[in-house]
Amino acid sequence: MMKLLKLEYYKNLNYTPFKVFTIMYFAILVIFLFMGLADLEIFGSTINLKEQGMYNFPEIWNFTTYIVALLKIFLGLIIVFSICQEFSNRMFKQNTIDGLSREEFIGSKLLTISIFTIISTILVFGITLFLGLNYSKTTDSALVYQEMYFIGSYFLKLFTFFCFLMFLSILLRKSMFVFLAFFALWVGESIIGGIETFAKVQGTQMAERNEILQHDFFFSKLLPLESMSSLIPNPMFRLNMAKALGLKYEFTYPIDSLIACVVWCGLFILGSYLILKKRDW
Repeated sequence: MMKLLKLEYYKNLNYTPFKVFTIMYFAILVIFLFMGLADLEIFGSTINLKEQGMYNFPEIWNFTTYIVALLKIFLGLIIVFSICQEFSNRMFKQNTIDGLSREEFIGSKLLTISIFTIISTILVFGITLFLGLNYSKTTDSALVYQEMYFIGSYFLKLFTFFCFLMFLSILLRKSMFVFLAFFALWVGESIIGGIETFAKVQGTQMAERNEILQHDFFFSKLLPLESMSSLIPNPMFRLNMAKALGLKYEFTYPIDSLIACVVWCGLFILGSYLILKKRDW
């Protein structure tokens, strides 16, 4: 393991995009977590997210993990660039000549992914706990730990996303093609989800439509990007202003999406290995 860690370290030490995006990600992550303390000007109105309940337990676990998960593309860029540059610079071929096996290559990338995911998760956990203990209206232990499972969801969401980008990077080898494929899949899943939703709610009453959207099973939620997204719901309905408008927040933990993410992780890792093994590089 130490051999693979050292190999990854020396590969990326002098790779400028790796260092730039790493610094950008963690800096923006911290800023995003603390942004609720500032007054925000939105459409001419001043909104303070702290006053809206963003840092209250147990909601804070939902808010912070949802917000910082939006930044995962920064770490995703690091994963994509670091893998694609190995093929464009022929480092992978040289490493295999020097004795690096396909298994060790995949292992080294999974180590990098795991380290980024663990560091990010620990950072989000620590800052969330700090903000909640200092700014939540209540610090009752039952509420503090009630929705901490969102941290686990954040870890799985991040890890699955990075495995997905690793698979695309090994499959396509060019960062531009990887992002085009990612965008195409995102659009494709959105279309499938839209068609499925339209088919299920067509001809029903408004109350029945809401019931279907909240509780009915959707096949699209098992697709890669949608299953990741379903792990952490949009928390904006939990703001005080949303409650004042009569909007309700309902969330049942999506076990099907969790299982789908675990399965997709395995498929992406296995697929990456099979591509490396069968292709003549």
